[in-house]
Amino acid sequence: MTPRQKRMVTVVAILAGVGIATSFALKAFNQNLLYFYSPTQIHAGEAPTSRSFRVGGLVENGSVKRQPGSLEVTFTLTDFEQTVPVSYTGVLPDLFREGQGIIARGKLREDGVFVAEEVLAKHDENYMPPEAQHAVDSAHKAARAAKDAP
Repeated sequence: MTPRQKRMVTVVAILAGVGIATSFALKAFNQNLLYFYSPTQIHAGEAPTSRSFRVGGLVENGSVKRQPGSLEVTFTLTDFEQTVPVSYTGVLPDLFREGQGIIARGKLREDGVFVAEEVLAKHDENYMPPEAQHAVDSAHKAARAAKDAP
């Protein structure tokens, strides 16, 4: 084998290695990526059913139900246009309460209930997660537009 052929084989091997490493990195990145969906997007069927994602909105007043003798809690998230029932088993953040903005990470069951693995609450009275604030603002604008339409 000539030196030129050896260099070509080396270059091809390096390019193949870089390509394989890049594909592994992109696959790992895609598997760990968590998308955000609002309750309206979930009702529209935009949310995946086979992987975890985040949902955000306000906890609907009067919707929090705790199972006696258990850490299971159910509540409803709303963006003022649609609602999503949420089930969570675990200790809720201290700042969790009705009427408050939250983000939950988990999966959507076949029956439409979002099973949360983690619930994150706002930090103070003026804070709402940006994704949840955008979803609420969009729902308010759509509701006003529908109300003003003839």
